[in-house]
Amino acid sequence: MRRKSNYDKFPTIPVCTSDSWESWPVIFDRLRACTTEANSVICIECYPGVLESVLTRTLDYGLQPAAVIMTADLLNSSPAIERMVADMLGDDPVFGRMNRIQIEDFFDERKLGIARDRANRWYNGLLLIVGTGATLVAPEPDVLIYADMARREIQQRQRRNEIGNLGAENSQESAGLKYKRAFFVDWRAADRLKASLMSRIDFWLDTNSDIPKLVSGQSMREGLRQLVHRPFRVVPYFDPGPWGGHWMEEVCDLPNDVPNHAWCFDCVPEENSLLFRFGSTCVEVPAMNVTLLHPRELLGQSVYTRFGAEFPIRFDFLDTMGGGNLSLQVHPKAQYIWDKFGMKYTQDESYYLLDAAEDASVYLGIKNHINRDAMIRELKAAQTNGHSFRAEAYVNKFPARKHDHFLIPAGTIHCSGKNSMVLEVSATPYIFTFKLWDWDRMGLDGLPRPIHIDHGLMNIAWDRDTNWVRKNLVNQIEPVAEGPGWREERTGLHKLEFIETRRHWFTGPTPHETLDTVNVLNLVEGEEAVVESPTNAFEPFVVHYAETFIVPAAIGAYRISPTGQSIAKNSATIKASVRNHWPHSEQTAGY
Repeated sequence: MRRKSNYDKFPTIPVCTSDSWESWPVIFDRLRACTTEANSVICIECYPGVLESVLTRTLDYGLQPAAVIMTADLLNSSPAIERMVADMLGDDPVFGRMNRIQIEDFFDERKLGIARDRANRWYNGLLLIVGTGATLVAPEPDVLIYADMARREIQQRQRRNEIGNLGAENSQESAGLKYKRAFFVDWRAADRLKASLMSRIDFWLDTNSDIPKLVSGQSMREGLRQLVHRPFRVVPYFDPGPWGGHWMEEVCDLPNDVPNHAWCFDCVPEENSLLFRFGSTCVEVPAMNVTLLHPRELLGQSVYTRFGAEFPIRFDFLDTMGGGNLSLQVHPKAQYIWDKFGMKYTQDESYYLLDAAEDASVYLGIKNHINRDAMIRELKAAQTNGHSFRAEAYVNKFPARKHDHFLIPAGTIHCSGKNSMVLEVSATPYIFTFKLWDWDRMGLDGLPRPIHIDHGLMNIAWDRDTNWVRKNLVNQIEPVAEGPGWREERTGLHKLEFIETRRHWFTGPTPHETLDTVNVLNLVEGEEAVVESPTNAFEPFVVHYAETFIVPAAIGAYRISPTGQSIAKNSATIKASVRNHWPHSEQTAGY
């Protein structure tokens, strides 16, 4: 909080093409030019969360079609859909089970068959088919448009009660339950369908704001192709929380429009978006699109073979500066997350301290020789009787300093204390957090946050006591290599975790190599740095303090140097990648 912010909240990615259109009148003109035939079918496939009725009215007004089919009219009844997803969702307010539900499973077969027959026999002018699953009605339309949306905007619409879930009459349901259904069902099914269409989409429609933007499918695919051959950043997403602090407000130059800023998804491609600049037009699309279209180039062949088209590394910020402790929590072990939730890998993680006040701390592992039964009784009493849990009687509390690194393999009880600024480096399945105690406080909605003591107690690694944690999880820093103006350190993670982290301190050019795995980095010290290709394969890429950036596996060799205000000053990055090997007994449950 001692520097003027140079953090870029809206990183844009220039694309060497300008095949785009902005505003409805211009978009209508472009689409009319595509439908000069007397009989044409336009499919507008929609990601769940797009305001389909508003979009349909707008297109109906602008294109004057002879007929319109809305896929929402072809879905099964809401009760039938709720019965279909019931086993996957259960009655827990947070957790569900991963599944293979497809978009077609939402549809009434009879209604869909009638609509397909109508589209196949269409001969009377322009037919518009709009909604999620539009391509199920007309798999080979004359024009295929994909109306896309970032999950950031979807969540805001859920909170404002503007939307419900796919085929559900639940727009007034809590935002948490709508997010849960979307996370486990809607988004998974929609991404499977999107992946099958990406190579033949004619136009992408950005529906995140009131100003529509259209870009040709060829240009979008070219932008995504260019992306996996250069470093890039995703658009960060900030959110308040009951324990949130105020460090990011200054360092990241955030508006003072919420009580605090607790989280920043600084690199969670499943949730974040990308901002492409086509000429003068900026188009926002989900960052998952690049993972779906170019998984091998982005992730590396070995990572893609292991995880499929999923981005397995997550960087996010946890800000408790002037706030409170995070919830005391534990993440599921690998076998447990597979057995209970159908997830192929779990949330191993670590806390890297970007900054820390004098009283900053991290709770990590249980104390030596504690009475396990007494701890369990107190946790349950805190949940059922309103008694405060004596966390410091049972859980280690370590002082935390800037640049400390605490490793947190699944099963380790933990939380960040107040007055800490944490860069959380972890595996991606972030939703699977078992809260054990929340420090006698309410959520921002005034209601208690969900506690999962039974799940948590099944996953606490009771042998990870003070001695074990000190030896294995606190500042496990080892020198690795050095050269002129740089040195490399291994900072973790633990051997049970599949992520490797390396810290580089540098005052001059520092060599890096992706080694066939995606690299995720953050500039943890220094005002700015430049990422360059030794063969000039991509344009120099400048990053600023606290910014997370992705280096695709396809890049291979690259170097990072101080630049601007940081020239001749000491800078540092933390880098995460997927190890080529890790203990299969712990980490491949369910494969």
